[in-house]
Amino acid sequence: MSSATPTPGTPPVRRLSLAGVLRLRRPSEIWFKPALSSVAAVAPPNLLLLAFGRLDLAMYTMAGALCALYAHNRPYAARARTLAWVVLGMLGGVAVALVTASLTRNAVVLVTVGALLAAVQKTLCDATRVGPPGNVVLTFISSATLFVPQTLDRIPGHLALAAAAGVWAWLVCMAPALIRPHGPERRATAQALNAAAAYAATRGTGDGHASARAAGYAAVQAAWQTLLSLPATGTRATTRHALERLVVRAEVALAAPADTDPERLRGWALALRGGGRIPRTGGTPEDREELLGVDAELAARPAPLRQRLGPLAPIAVRTALGCALAGYASLALGIGRPYWALVTAAALYQANLTLTWSRAVQRVVGNLAGVLLFAAIAPLAHLGQALLVLCCLALNFGAEALITRNYWLGSVCVTPMALLVTEFAGYQAPGDLMTERAVDTLVGALVGFLAAVAVTNRRAGNRVEHAVAAADRAREGAARLLAEQAPAPGALEAARRNLAAALTDLRATADGAAGEWWGRALPQERVVLAEQSGHRTLAEVVRRRAARPDLDTGTRTEDVRP
Repeated sequence: MSSATPTPGTPPVRRLSLAGVLRLRRPSEIWFKPALSSVAAVAPPNLLLLAFGRLDLAMYTMAGALCALYAHNRPYAARARTLAWVVLGMLGGVAVALVTASLTRNAVVLVTVGALLAAVQKTLCDATRVGPPGNVVLTFISSATLFVPQTLDRIPGHLALAAAAGVWAWLVCMAPALIRPHGPERRATAQALNAAAAYAATRGTGDGHASARAAGYAAVQAAWQTLLSLPATGTRATTRHALERLVVRAEVALAAPADTDPERLRGWALALRGGGRIPRTGGTPEDREELLGVDAELAARPAPLRQRLGPLAPIAVRTALGCALAGYASLALGIGRPYWALVTAAALYQANLTLTWSRAVQRVVGNLAGVLLFAAIAPLAHLGQALLVLCCLALNFGAEALITRNYWLGSVCVTPMALLVTEFAGYQAPGDLMTERAVDTLVGALVGFLAAVAVTNRRAGNRVEHAVAAADRAREGAARLLAEQAPAPGALEAARRNLAAALTDLRATADGAAGEWWGRALPQERVVLAEQSGHRTLAEVVRRRAARPDLDTGTRTEDVRP
């Protein structure tokens, strides 16, 4: 239950702060996976081109190879589909860029096309929730390709190089499935258990309980999204059902933290980290009811893509306008690579203006530090093309290894890597590269942020209203089932999960709207009351379940290997 006190509507103008923007976080648990995958995907194509003396074509192979950065948190079946769509999306953007570059060398037209591509890539990546690194890599590839002289007859060959590297990246990312086929879903379940344990440790009232609860529900929701993407039948279904029972226990802990042993949850999470059996929490009729609730959720069709695109219209307009203006400003200053300013602007746009401001600060700090790092390593890289390739691979690894600590830290490696890549086609004066990169970073960040200020997201308040209404409907549905003596099998579990998802969405929507620069006052009192009543209902559902005489709380192990 929330202990927050209802407050008046938030003021229409919000302050932007620098507090914590550059603070380093703990590294991701799988930081090494995208780092190693990117090196394994990029190295063979680049080394082959080096052997054939055609390193000038590395831009196209890197376009496909960098797709290896995506989908590392997804189960392998879902990862295969996601990566395939990422590769196709990358090829589509590169194709548009190549055709445009072959038809015109007008820089204004090229910047305009690059900005429109950036807006489309941003919108589709957000709508499909493709995950990090989102649209930034796709925009960098398509924007850079726009400014390389091109002819129509060479387009098929260049696309074939990108496609071949994309297939190789797909194979690299799918290879771990041969060793640990259930790793991603086990990891997502363990994260949900640990997050629930952190909230249970507060007993629901201790210091930091509100943020711990929000993090717990977000982790549980992420775990459900991971598990529900797995097959419901076949050999993988056995593992899925065993993990589902553990996620249900995490949900129970979030609804009744005072009655939960956090060490037990952490023990289950620890058991999932290795390659041993999956802990089981019981094999009673209660478990079958829980799985019926999951099946009911699986039967619900997701919102169509068109419906998901609607709320993203303000961000799409911000991206198109900011990228175009940043590119035009770079051209006006006489910078030879305006796509750097365009990509900088595209990298800024987050869910709201406050997060966009934070990303702008991180981008500027990281890029400027990266320019200094380039000055230090350029003499070594210029000793030969082999060293140039090796330096890029090392920076590629460093970028992915560090970016989970904070975006600016990863940018320290991304910037010199991007500068060295421009030298694959031939030597570039380091002083000119450094100056242009620094100027384009400042121009892109300033103009891009001003565009975000100019394009306000006035729909944010409406989405909060809709999220409150959805949470109220979910709570009322659960309350009606609680009033029945014998609800239909699986109905109460499905209603509980629906209410938990609605409360998670409400908190995310309210946080996103609260970060906008200017807008009408948000219904903070309604949000707090909806959260309070929703969590009370969730707790009542848990008490109803605990009162059942057939509930087995013992722990066994599932004979399912990773």
